[in-house]
Amino acid sequence: MVATAAASAFFPVSSPSGDSVAKTKNLGSANLGGIKSKSSSGSLQVKANAQAPSKINGTSVGLTTPAESLKNGDISTSSPPPRTFINQLPDWSMLLAAITTIFLAAEKQWMMLDWKPRRSDMLVDPFGIGKIVQDGFIFRQNFSIRSYEIGADGTASIETLMNHLQETALNHVMTAGLLDAGFGATPAMAKKNLIWVVTRMQVVVDRYPTWNDVVNVETWVSASGKNGMRRDWLIRNAKTGETLTRATSLWVMMNKLTRRLSKMPDEVRQEIEPYFLNSDPVVDEDSRKLPKLGDSTADYVRRGLTSAPQQILESHQLASVTLEYRRECGRDSVLQSLTAVSDKDIGNLVNLGSVECQHLLRLEEGAEVLRARTEWRPKDAHNFGNVGPIPAEST
Repeated sequence: MVATAAASAFFPVSSPSGDSVAKTKNLGSANLGGIKSKSSSGSLQVKANAQAPSKINGTSVGLTTPAESLKNGDISTSSPPPRTFINQLPDWSMLLAAITTIFLAAEKQWMMLDWKPRRSDMLVDPFGIGKIVQDGFIFRQNFSIRSYEIGADGTASIETLMNHLQETALNHVMTAGLLDAGFGATPAMAKKNLIWVVTRMQVVVDRYPTWNDVVNVETWVSASGKNGMRRDWLIRNAKTGETLTRATSLWVMMNKLTRRLSKMPDEVRQEIEPYFLNSDPVVDEDSRKLPKLGDSTADYVRRGLTSAPQQILESHQLASVTLEYRRECGRDSVLQSLTAVSDKDIGNLVNLGSVECQHLLRLEEGAEVLRARTEWRPKDAHNFGNVGPIPAEST
């Protein structure tokens, strides 16, 4: 209707024919319940429905029909005045309302596309999932530390940082166009029922971010032997560039039906090799052997996943962890956690400086799931390590 009104305002309308008087004389048949008027050009239609009250304050009132007006001589039978631009104008209020609606919708879209952070240090991309940089080898994504991701000491938890590692790894594969079925499986892997499994992981936390910090996470992949892949991560403060966390991991393929490890098929290698970056691990490998703990060698044996003594959790923060996966466990598996505190006075953990622990997770029947080593530092201390070789940052 708006288009019709707009067209009638800008295009000339032919003047009414001579039979308009005859049409006027037939107005006596008009229905007062609903008056319909149609211009002779057919370009504009206006419909109205109105009911006049029969009495107002006890006095009879009403509309005079066109036929009665003719009888009373109220309607002239002479030709109507010629049409001009003024009396052909449409209902501008309807056109203005339509234009206003369109303008507001366009403004909303523009504000979304032209979004800018309120503060210069808030570099989070609110609509995207990161981007691939440095000639297609490195994936980069920013995260804001939320209030529900920090602990009582005001710093982000290790779970938050590990979630960032997992999220960027999957977003890297998806952005590269390689994500098919499952977590990180490429199309060629999906055809052969193959999935990735992590065998070893090292994480070094130099400093924990705090609430409202924005962290910049970069990740990349490299070859590891003939059948493996290494993935590295680097977490920095997005405002200052300070290195916060470094992590490296080794991955192999497993058949999800047989649950056995598999060699890397040539089809899969052709898919992922173009994304391999020739670089050293961002964390120097901790080659020390992880010991097997038992009931006689462990200082703490608990049911569940809690592995560190409560005294350490309250007074220290995790500085580094080395994980070595031995076996998968299912959703309903019941686990036991064994922990040994190395060369320390267990009864005086709160007053100690750095603490090292050995860990073992096992199924309730005794089969090993994981061996680990953790290093802890007092919560008021920050032990900064030397950053390993890092690919040059691109602009």
